[in-house]
Amino acid sequence: MTATTLPRVLIQTDDFDLGAEVEKLRAGDPGVGAVVSFVGTVREHSEGAGVSLMELEHYPGMTESAIEAMVDEAFNRFDIRAARVIHRVGPLQPLDQIVFVAVTSAHRGQAFQACEFLMDYLKTQAPFWKKEHTPQGARWVDARVADDQALARWGIQAGNAASA
Repeated sequence: MTATTLPRVLIQTDDFDLGAEVEKLRAGDPGVGAVVSFVGTVREHSEGAGVSLMELEHYPGMTESAIEAMVDEAFNRFDIRAARVIHRVGPLQPLDQIVFVAVTSAHRGQAFQACEFLMDYLKTQAPFWKKEHTPQGARWVDARVADDQALARWGIQAGNAASA
């Protein structure tokens, strides 16, 4: 299976193998000169509290469509050859992998920019809901102003977070 036949977006409960995903993405494409990837994990602390569990929820179908549109936008903005986004849902423990974003291109600069763009977009535009379980109880994670600001540098205004 080559990168052109791989699904670009997967939402799943199962973990993923970083090395295997990168290898699948670049397989059979001799024009790949760079692969840039990002893996996000569950932190054991958030906003000064310990986190014992994080639950991620999504709206099936809508989430995949929204992320596909993000990948399309990355292809429009950057000279990339392939991209893949895997996002996990369900209950996750500290140190569990949550998200994988990988981009291939002929040169590293475009791959770095496209990967960072996709992560900034995912943090603000992907329809996921996160609930952290702490010693004080469960709480929904609010949008952050810093994430909206990160997306704004790409010329996209999100406005998800309430400014203080």
